[in-house]
Amino acid sequence: MPTPTKGPRLGGGPAHERLMLANLAASLFEHKRITTTVTKAKRLKPYAERLVTFAKRGDLASRRRVLGLISNKGVVHELFTDIAQAVENRDGGYTRITKIGNRKGDNAPMAVIELVLEPVSAKQAVVAEATSAAKRDADKKEAAAAAPAAEEAPAAEEAAATEEAPAAEEAATEEAPAAEEAAEAPAAEEKEAK
Repeated sequence: MPTPTKGPRLGGGPAHERLMLANLAASLFEHKRITTTVTKAKRLKPYAERLVTFAKRGDLASRRRVLGLISNKGVVHELFTDIAQAVENRDGGYTRITKIGNRKGDNAPMAVIELVLEPVSAKQAVVAEATSAAKRDADKKEAAAAAPAAEEAPAAEEAAATEEAPAAEEAATEEAPAAEEAAEAPAAEEKEAK
């Protein structure tokens, strides 16, 4: 939540300030960039970014919450469909303030506040790709470190199996003639019975 500002409000009272911020946000979402004073732009930035965050959620409760602040349904629809889709991969920083000098009439400092709708920069995409590659390499190293230990265990089992195998083969060869004799005995008994 934005920190409260010190000093006088933008309008005469709190209700007037809320209405001014809502109207500025509606104009920003409708036109994608507006020119206003630096003070109003700084106050609008967290307000507008919070509304964009609600739009990124996209559920009905968020839409109703934004409709409570901005009464123009067309602007809210554009916010939830176009703007939210354009900034879905961005984690924050949906607006940009650029100072443009002073106003001619009263010398008030002016600024342009605009929505940042371009995709996340290529540099950030490269950084994200590098971190994922580093994570994959770390996982491979862990798997490689675990693989020799896993290979040693089957090798030990194979060695134990090879030691037991000759003994098992000898026992099998000794049991095989006995099994053949046992199989022949009932056959001989049947012949005698006939």
